[in-house]
Amino acid sequence: MKITEVEVHRFAMRAADPPFRWRHGLGGSAPAGTGAVLRIGTDEGAEGVALFARPGAAPVLEDLVDRVFRDELLGQDPFQREWLWHRVWELDRIEELPLPALGLVDVALWDLAGRVHEQPVWQLLGGFRTEIPAYASTSTFATTEEFLDVVDQCLDLGYRGIKLHAWGDARRDAALCLALREHVGPDVPLMYDGSAGFDLPDAVRLGRALGEADYLWYEEPMREFSISAYQRLAELVEVPLLVGETSDGAHMNSADFIKAGAATFGVRASTTLRGGITGAMRTAHLADAFRLRAEVHGSDIPNQHLCMAISNTTYYESLVTSRTVVRERHVDASGLVHAPAGHGISLPARFDYGPDLERFVEQVA
Repeated sequence: MKITEVEVHRFAMRAADPPFRWRHGLGGSAPAGTGAVLRIGTDEGAEGVALFARPGAAPVLEDLVDRVFRDELLGQDPFQREWLWHRVWELDRIEELPLPALGLVDVALWDLAGRVHEQPVWQLLGGFRTEIPAYASTSTFATTEEFLDVVDQCLDLGYRGIKLHAWGDARRDAALCLALREHVGPDVPLMYDGSAGFDLPDAVRLGRALGEADYLWYEEPMREFSISAYQRLAELVEVPLLVGETSDGAHMNSADFIKAGAATFGVRASTTLRGGITGAMRTAHLADAFRLRAEVHGSDIPNQHLCMAISNTTYYESLVTSRTVVRERHVDASGLVHAPAGHGISLPARFDYGPDLERFVEQVA
């Protein structure tokens, strides 16, 4: 079997309704834009796809396919995923590929393999579980009272834990985190994500409050450029650190965080930011060797497959962005996400990439 087609198909992405905010300095939900589907086809009719569901993604992916990916992929064996994963990283040396684009070819090739073998990708990866609890990962709300109300709704809907994205003010965020622990009691798992909003002194101040309140993990309080800063943070706070979400290098970069003692809870794994499925699995196995967690980042179907295949992950991340909470469709009333049942990952084989593509993408993203 040989790759004979590498295509990009555009689809319209709607703006979030209602719109939502992140911490100060990050802005809010993305506006409407144009996403893309990468399709890889073969001489035997097998195909695989991957979604690039970010506003403005289509022209970026079209350029990469026309200049780089198509010539690299045509004539290749689609089952040689390790080799092609290596080739994409070689191309990144000159191209400096956008981090979310590094794993697109890999995801499409895993999707293709699942369809050929008539198995969901999580089973091809070995399979570890068929269900996993979901935590509610909030956007940023205006007041402590709003946060507490949203959290109450999430717990009533069955979510098994809560992760805060707060304001990016160390004192104010610390007060919120302490108030939330007092509000929900000692038994609800709580996490905090700083979205890289702090320097080391403020990260220490906030981290000490999280340790006092027994938060499960402290995620990305600083930009992940300085492993030394994270190493020092780990020495000064009791709350465990979850790191390696947005830093380049997949498992290679995660290894340095671990070696420095800066990943005291674990590292992030995702199809979106850690080099596709192959990169995420390498990261997970690396973390497991050190008896650390590899927490899957992101609310979409490819990352559901990772959740079912990675032994050392704890939860599925389910984004909650509205003050009136509606449980994500993949999460049941008991707060569980179940293993995807279809072959491959997402879009069906031989789908008509026409006017209905937008509707279908919204169903599978």
